[in-house]
Amino acid sequence: MILKQNNLLLIVLFLTSYSFGQKDLTATEAVFIALENNYDILISEKQHNINETNNNTSKKILLPTIELSIAQNNTIQDNTKNPFTFTPGVILSQSIMPSLNSNWNIFTGFSVRMTKQRFEQLEEQTANNTVAIVETTIQEVLKAYFSAQLQKERLALFKNILSLSRDRMKYYEIKEKYSNSNSLELLQFKNQYLTDSTNYLLQEISYENSIRNLKLLMNDGDSTNSIVYNLTDNIEMAIEPIDFSNAQTDMMANNQNLKNQYIGLELQKTNTEMQKATLYPTLSFQAGVQPGWSRIQNLQDQNFKLNTSNLSYYGNFNLRYTLFNNWQNKRAVDISRIQEEISALSIERMEKSMTNALDNLIAMYQARVQLVEISSENTIYAKKAFELAQKRLNVGSINSIDLANFQNNYRNTIMAHYENLYNRLDTYLEIYKMTGKIGLKYTK
Repeated sequence: MILKQNNLLLIVLFLTSYSFGQKDLTATEAVFIALENNYDILISEKQHNINETNNNTSKKILLPTIELSIAQNNTIQDNTKNPFTFTPGVILSQSIMPSLNSNWNIFTGFSVRMTKQRFEQLEEQTANNTVAIVETTIQEVLKAYFSAQLQKERLALFKNILSLSRDRMKYYEIKEKYSNSNSLELLQFKNQYLTDSTNYLLQEISYENSIRNLKLLMNDGDSTNSIVYNLTDNIEMAIEPIDFSNAQTDMMANNQNLKNQYIGLELQKTNTEMQKATLYPTLSFQAGVQPGWSRIQNLQDQNFKLNTSNLSYYGNFNLRYTLFNNWQNKRAVDISRIQEEISALSIERMEKSMTNALDNLIAMYQARVQLVEISSENTIYAKKAFELAQKRLNVGSINSIDLANFQNNYRNTIMAHYENLYNRLDTYLEIYKMTGKIGLKYTK
């Protein structure tokens, strides 16, 4: 029964390890696919297009507005019972009156200039929002890519251990069949083989889930078909050194979150200037031309018909100044200035918080670099100890339980090394994102 289960397990492992339609995928390619298909980026670009259009329109806000309107009026007036009218009877009046009107705001307390400036700031803000989303997408895709690579390395480790366990189990099965070996050893190796088989299958599920998470972030159209991505960038790749001396300066100059806070403060200052505009008088000029044609007819007297026409022009200046409205305009200016102060305090708080966070990340990165160096050396000793333990088992110096301890130590040491590699990369990406450099390497 055990042999049948083992054969079935071998078939399952063979089928699951066979890849249909493999496609090599580098981390850079994964990033580019995600940037092209990410919904948040597409939405942010549309929002930026809106603000860009508003900004372009605001450049023409100083020009006058011109309107064309046409009115056609029809009136029936019954004067049969009105003795004081000059047009007795039932009178039909029809007229058509087109008009061409223009309005030009000559001075509105500098609100026109402030409106244009506000649209420029909004356009810049949405552009920065798009860049921030791009940076976040890059970071998430790289983390997902190397997380999948981590699971892939762990899967290879479990597969190697499973292969060794299977070979030992088969060896002791043959040994027990043709010699008087200890059956306890065979039971121990069968138990170890089944445990390693379980670990391998569970790790395979973890790897497949990590690939699905990567595909979800990439929003790739091939995510639902049989294509299997072969991740080619190794998790043990060399990482470029970070110049920590300029990290704080780079963060203050390039961090997108801080940039948006600075733009938010400028928007609030612009809002204050717009509120001040209500304290100034406004001057506007209206001009237009209005021709008119009328037709009057007595419905009771067909001989009474009259056609008229007229043409009128106008040009008017309008000066308006609010003398008193219960200090509402002044209060609006004062409130806007207080909001400026709040924005400035929020920026100062964010700068200090991010400075502290960056210092912690740098210290953590330096510690994780050392952990990688230690765990890398530790894997060498753990591998040698495991290989030596297998040789000692063959000559009978140790038993199966001792070998299991060496094997578990070897497996845990390798897994810890992979975790240290991923953690170092994770901190590295976070530092690059905070300093505004993560997107520079991924520009087509």
